[in-house]
Amino acid sequence: NLTTAVFELRYRIHMMMTVVTGGWNSDFKWSRLAVLLSVTIMFVHLKSTSALASPLGMPSLADKRATAEFSCTTCKGPFFSQGLDTYRVPMSLYELNRARLVETMVKKLGDDANGVILLEGGKQTTRYDTDNEPVFRQESYFHWTFGVTESDVYGAISLPSGEATLFIPQYGVDHEIFCGKSPDVDAVRAKYGVEHVLPLDDMPAYIDAQLSISSSSGRLDAKLHVLSGLNTDSGNMAMPAYYDGIHSHSRQRTTDTLFDCIAESRVLKTDAEVEVMRYTHWVSSMAHVEVMRSCRVGMMEYQLESLFQHHTYTHGGCRHMSYTCICACG
Repeated sequence: NLTTAVFELRYRIHMMMTVVTGGWNSDFKWSRLAVLLSVTIMFVHLKSTSALASPLGMPSLADKRATAEFSCTTCKGPFFSQGLDTYRVPMSLYELNRARLVETMVKKLGDDANGVILLEGGKQTTRYDTDNEPVFRQESYFHWTFGVTESDVYGAISLPSGEATLFIPQYGVDHEIFCGKSPDVDAVRAKYGVEHVLPLDDMPAYIDAQLSISSSSGRLDAKLHVLSGLNTDSGNMAMPAYYDGIHSHSRQRTTDTLFDCIAESRVLKTDAEVEVMRYTHWVSSMAHVEVMRSCRVGMMEYQLESLFQHHTYTHGGCRHMSYTCICACG
């Protein structure tokens, strides 16, 4: 929160002045100067962010971003990890991504940045007509925004506040017998660090209410922003979120803005994202070294691929490959 940020700021000033003066108590005027600097910067920060603050006292978008950035550096709060010594990915990384996305939307839409962003997560599929379920991998835009690893989940972000809500499926007894209990709302909220988690069945009513609230505030331009755009690498289209009842918002539903804004935000990596990339590059590099060490005359490529996958998963906790392994191709 802002108080934490201010104390962090005062600590940094304290350390800076210690270095400059050779000791914090060497001159009392430096202490007074540091206090004055921290109060001044806090005042400027409050003035610059108060315009975006919610009337209900919600943190401003700038404060949400600052808090997320600080949490990324300390890895405080919820995180994803496979365990042991594998990398801990802070959920604040995704909170920061959401704040950046909303900032980009607000900058592009201006006063028209009003309504809800709705993203649909990946679906658990089966292999052709069988009941075999391939290992699930999350849709990339949804993962970038929420960090959710489970299938069949939706996510919404309110504009312009940036408040996030996840919608999770509730399964019946037949499913739970074989696959375990349906996810608990409170547990999911704690796991992913979002403001709200609701059952998936409640999503249509939630969208209705959010768009109605936006309109009743005197702004009739509330929009339901969904994702649709061309991936120029694959030639495939990103598919917009769909649910039964979305056609009732056909006038408010729009694909004009979200894809460009989220694609632009994904291109520019945060410090936290760069650290994750460094880790995955390190794991991949060590796996290549392990394959070279183990390579012998007469070995088959499938054996080298197996060694690569074994190293990245066993020692790095990386279950998925970005692409099909080509480590024996030169």
